[in-house]
Amino acid sequence: MISVALDKYMRKKEYWLVTTEHLEDRLLFKDADDFRVGMNYVAVMTFKCQVIVLAFILMSNHLHFVLYCTREQAERFITAYKQLYSRYLQTKYGNREYLRGNGVDIRLIPPGDEALEKAIAYVLMNCVAANICSSPRDYPWGTGSVFFNGRQAGLPMPEDSTVIRGRTLASISAREQRRLIHSNYALPGEWIISDAGYILPFSYVRKDLVENAFGSPRRMNYFLQNSSKAKQRLETGEQHLPAFRDQVIASSLPDLCWSLFRKQQVSQLSEDQMVELMRQLRFRFSANVNQIARVTGMSYEEAAIYMDRA
Repeated sequence: MISVALDKYMRKKEYWLVTTEHLEDRLLFKDADDFRVGMNYVAVMTFKCQVIVLAFILMSNHLHFVLYCTREQAERFITAYKQLYSRYLQTKYGNREYLRGNGVDIRLIPPGDEALEKAIAYVLMNCVAANICSSPRDYPWGTGSVFFNGRQAGLPMPEDSTVIRGRTLASISAREQRRLIHSNYALPGEWIISDAGYILPFSYVRKDLVENAFGSPRRMNYFLQNSSKAKQRLETGEQHLPAFRDQVIASSLPDLCWSLFRKQQVSQLSEDQMVELMRQLRFRFSANVNQIARVTGMSYEEAAIYMDRA
């Protein structure tokens, strides 16, 4: 009886908030190419695992998804995504165990009480809470610009508005698809891949379900501005949050090491030089200890010790 009940539970389709643990001493996405691959793998796993994606965001060191599926499908989706992206990281950076120990939280979004709207707003506002941008619409690595977007619905837009540029997958060869998507999966031909090199989320995200849940742009904006992530930003204060994206700081480290110490990488610095680097990162980029640990690959404890001396 227990196994039958468990099987029924696992096969029931519900809304789920899926979140990976924050990586404290490394980055999931070190540059724009990593983000593009990560975006394409969301499309790949959506198609392969047959889940309904309502919203997601790829942050430097963690991921958030709102899915409609069975719990079994949600587990399969995030496990397969991590495995696929880990292989990419291993090929590019040579780190075999990158995501093996990265935990995942799969939480049921209960019906009613506006729980779905709150979960979606929480996910979308991650980039705003991190002080990366002022609106989810401005963050490309997720679904912030998908909803209530007249341009995507085919409505007339101002002449100076940005036009979505891209091609359907059916219009490009299988070989080029593999090169762009980093995958051999045959995806629907009507999906659109942008000129930036990733499949646009509105090709596969169920924006209709999200827009029906919120009802109007005004109501969605209300939830965005009142989400827990928005409140976190107000309560914490922008001055205490990272002002530069992880990738910007990480890409500047070699030049900074060379200009300050005539060293090519962080691992070559002495302890006193590390202390000075911490001071420079805090001064130049308003970086906090968590961000410095991520971009340098140190443990939080190591970064904190150097920061205390800076």
